[in-house]
Amino acid sequence: MSRAFVKESEDAGSELELPERNVSPHRNLVTPAGLEQIESEVRHLEDALTGARAADDKPAIARCQRDLRYWNQRRASAEVVPPPTRFDKVRFGSTVTVGLDDGTERTLRIVGEDEADPAAGLIAYVAPVAARMIGATVGERVETGGAEGEITAIR
Repeated sequence: MSRAFVKESEDAGSELELPERNVSPHRNLVTPAGLEQIESEVRHLEDALTGARAADDKPAIARCQRDLRYWNQRRASAEVVPPPTRFDKVRFGSTVTVGLDDGTERTLRIVGEDEADPAAGLIAYVAPVAARMIGATVGERVETGGAEGEITAIR
């Protein structure tokens, strides 16, 4: 019989091989809070791995090990950028308020990729909207997600 039709015991473990998480090719700039988030995630995953091993939960072990490889790499490559001390132009870590043409305001903070949460107004510095804002000053017009407006405050 051809080996193609034989199920080897080593093949049974292949379902536990998870694809690696993609690591961004960009510099891993993080705020101090972002570094703490990374370290918190590592601690959480180490605890989860201990629990998964105690329960002999092979899928959970594989998932925790894969995620730990990602987060340990992100921690090792993290470049902490201190909060801005000048507010004359938009920089990494800046909080920017934009008065939109429809009369509403949008406030965005430019952060690292792993910190980004667009629904909470946290935009990765490599996102197009952040790239358009970096270097801009109060009074300049910018586009933020399909809406245009004027930067009214930088802090």
